[in-house]
Amino acid sequence: MRRLLFPLLLALAMPVFAADRPDGLQPLPEAPPPPPGVNLDGPADAPEVTITKRGEDKVEEYRMNGKLYQIKVTPPHGIPYYLVDDTGNGVLLRRDNIGPNVQPPMWVIHTF
Repeated sequence: MRRLLFPLLLALAMPVFAADRPDGLQPLPEAPPPPPGVNLDGPADAPEVTITKRGEDKVEEYRMNGKLYQIKVTPPHGIPYYLVDDTGNGVLLRRDNIGPNVQPPMWVIHTF
């Protein structure tokens, strides 16, 4: 019983010690508004993802600036596979696993 008495008293005294704070503390002022042109909803270059069901398969379409660049197909009883547009010409090639065949990021710098 004596073993439980000390931890119980310590647990009851913790809120009292936590309530003590030094004098002179003031609440923080409100944050200023963001500068114009700053998007707080997320990065502007985030891909658009559309998730649909085709039959029993779950299909996720990834688009950047309205252009389809990747599709992930997840069958109900199997491993997901990817259809990826590597060159940007609209031809999707199947990738069973994005693992050892991972390519470095490629960004379009300028289009004509």
